[in-house]
Amino acid sequence: MGIQVIVAGETLSATLDDSPAGRDFAALLPLELSLSDYHATEKIADLPRRLDTRGAPASHAARTGDITYYAPWGNLAIFYRPFQAARGLVRLGAFDGPIDALLSDGATRIRLERVEP
Repeated sequence: MGIQVIVAGETLSATLDDSPAGRDFAALLPLELSLSDYHATEKIADLPRRLDTRGAPASHAARTGDITYYAPWGNLAIFYRPFQAARGLVRLGAFDGPIDALLSDGATRIRLERVEP
């Protein structure tokens, strides 16, 4: 499923995985979030509820541009640097291109929306 992330007037496209967690995340959209930086590796935000992670691998090694869910904390994590496999990290999808618009300092407001085919 295609989604778009709107940040500072710029629209970034992404694709969600066809998985229980990806579909459950899509059910939350549209969604407005405030991203904050975490460990100079990822942008994170709390979600309004926990996602369905049935059948998800126990861990995931994030790549730049991955959209993930960290099940232990219940938060969204968008990686702008690769990261080692982390237990409880579930891939939801990935950006289709560069994510430079997300890399501002401080809190970053975004809007996530489904893209209808």
